[in-house]
Amino acid sequence: MSKHLVLVGGGHAHMTVMKNLADYISRGHRVTLVSPSPYHYYSGMGPGLLGGTYRPQQVRFHIRKLVENRGARFVEDRVTSIDADKRRLRMASGDVLDYHIASFNTGSGVPLQVAGAQGEGVVPVKPIVNLLQARRQLLQNMGGKSQNLLVVGGGPAGVELAGNLWRLVNLAGGQAQITLLAGSRLLHRFPDRVRKLALKSLRERDIPVLEGGRASSVANGRAELYDGRSLPYDLAFIAAGVEPSPIFGDSGLPVGEDGGLLVNKQLQSIAHPELFGGGDCISLQGKPLAKVGVYAVRQNPILHANLLAALEDRPLISFKPQSRYLLILNLGNHRGILSKGCLAWEGRLPFMFKDWIDRRFMKTYQVSGELGEGNDNHHF
Repeated sequence: MSKHLVLVGGGHAHMTVMKNLADYISRGHRVTLVSPSPYHYYSGMGPGLLGGTYRPQQVRFHIRKLVENRGARFVEDRVTSIDADKRRLRMASGDVLDYHIASFNTGSGVPLQVAGAQGEGVVPVKPIVNLLQARRQLLQNMGGKSQNLLVVGGGPAGVELAGNLWRLVNLAGGQAQITLLAGSRLLHRFPDRVRKLALKSLRERDIPVLEGGRASSVANGRAELYDGRSLPYDLAFIAAGVEPSPIFGDSGLPVGEDGGLLVNKQLQSIAHPELFGGGDCISLQGKPLAKVGVYAVRQNPILHANLLAALEDRPLISFKPQSRYLLILNLGNHRGILSKGCLAWEGRLPFMFKDWIDRRFMKTYQVSGELGEGNDNHHF
């Protein structure tokens, strides 16, 4: 029997599904993908996009072309609520979509309220296209006075953004004071050697790292800290953690502590077996996962197999996350920090290895002529 699969979001965890849509359509099933943009930008190369290591065409997938070229339907819209009992999705436009099976890969957003961030000059680091817009704004203003650039967040994203802002300013011949507001401690979840290597790299480039202070407000060109300090900014990049959309909890679905759709080992909602998900928008029951892209990439083949199996009432397979994963930070100076378990290594080779991994991933799924596209702004 023909069934309807709806993919909500065209992120990393849906890439294998989108590339292999013929597996669904050849069996008589209909597939619809809903996304607010025809493009998806790869977060692993976002800081490099900001710093100018990569062109926009190198870090994005044309998901509209990807699905339409394979016989599926693309809907440029945003899902706002889920009626799991009726198997119905309501969208921002007011339209509704009925489904037999639905899968979510909507990523995560930056909770601006954590830092009291709002207004002009505040740049949430997600969606990644924000970094491209900020790059263009910075380049336009580069010939004027020295700029104050603030990065809020002491995790891997904060380190990469600070380093790549340095690259952008230096390549453009501009002047800027870049400050990293790292919260309680820079890279506090990482081994101390990783933290020391990151601090050394940033300080060698005159990027102050402020630890032990959190922002109570980032607005109107000033960041006010709880300890009384005040920092001026022209642009403030907010990288203080990420969280899933509240759509799941608001729709009455079981969620994890972070608000992500609570799924079992088959990446299936624990309450509604016709709902699946992957990437940052889910919470794995019994084993919450860090919000890192490696898990979304590893969930790719599992989601592909299980969505096809669910449509045809076949047994599902399990996702088994690794306990340790490789992380490489792009420091913005063609150097990187490789971290896995107790291993920490800084240098050019870690960056070259990350660059190779990222380009290989992109090559696998950039099958819609992305690299030949011109520079355009209409899809923002």
